[in-house]
Amino acid sequence: MKRSVCSFFDLENAPLIVQPIALPELKDHQVSLDVVRDDLFHPMIAGNKWWKLKHALIHAEKEGIPRLVTFGGAYSNHILAVAAAGHLFGFETVGIIRGEESRKLNPVLSQARHWGMRLEGISRESYRQKNNSDYLEQLKLDWSPCLIIPEGGSSSFAVQGTCEMTARLQGQYDHFCCSVGTGGTMAGMVLGATSNTEVQGFSALKNGDFLVSEIHRLLKGYEVSDRHWSIQTEFHMGGYARSNAALRSFCEHFQASQKLDLDLVYTGKMFFGILELVRRGFYKKGAKIAAWHTGNAHGEACARSGRYSLEKI
Repeated sequence: MKRSVCSFFDLENAPLIVQPIALPELKDHQVSLDVVRDDLFHPMIAGNKWWKLKHALIHAEKEGIPRLVTFGGAYSNHILAVAAAGHLFGFETVGIIRGEESRKLNPVLSQARHWGMRLEGISRESYRQKNNSDYLEQLKLDWSPCLIIPEGGSSSFAVQGTCEMTARLQGQYDHFCCSVGTGGTMAGMVLGATSNTEVQGFSALKNGDFLVSEIHRLLKGYEVSDRHWSIQTEFHMGGYARSNAALRSFCEHFQASQKLDLDLVYTGKMFFGILELVRRGFYKKGAKIAAWHTGNAHGEACARSGRYSLEKI
């Protein structure tokens, strides 16, 4: 029996769990760091994915739209989350997969197909058309009736959801931090934060300066000041899905000392960056930081171990 989207996304199913981090550098610089554990909501639709997909899925259910079409790479957690949503709620799902690696059915794509997603591999050149209005109109015709969800879930629906995500902690922290891939999470956080809270994004991508314009695009129509948000672009560790020895060592030690799993694609880079900025004295004494765990560790586990079951959830 398929689950109701509205009941799944009832806020009673989204408890606010905050985990304090205890590390010597935080104590030495008199800075506090809390982790918002939205990654604990659900094995696959969790963290920022819970908030970014929430209103898109509610809209699709209310309007009777039977099919979801979305975009992602061969190791995309967004692809997994949409496939899981289709499996749980009864939507047909289509994944437009970027590049040559889409020809190989790796554990992530195998899992998505297992949950019923139809996989359509396209060239990297064609994939660059994913935001082109003519291309999207043709895609709507090809898969009608459908709801097209952008890469990473970053849409006005995502901004609405991640704004709600952030509003739960309004006025309690000096800094909100998140990892940034497509900008949807950060755009909603900027919208949901008060003017006395600085929102910091940590780009997981090399040459991530373009993300500033993406966030402006997502916030078009809203009156939001540029003064209280910024993107850190130096902690990408070589680029998307890349890592180095320093990051891997950091994540191992962090996980051992804090009992908190990090992934090397997003959250590991963010926490590495936050603590490096603490050591540099970037944050004032007494500063209170809240950092969001976006839930990517589950996708890495799927990629390592193969199929992941939702049947008992």
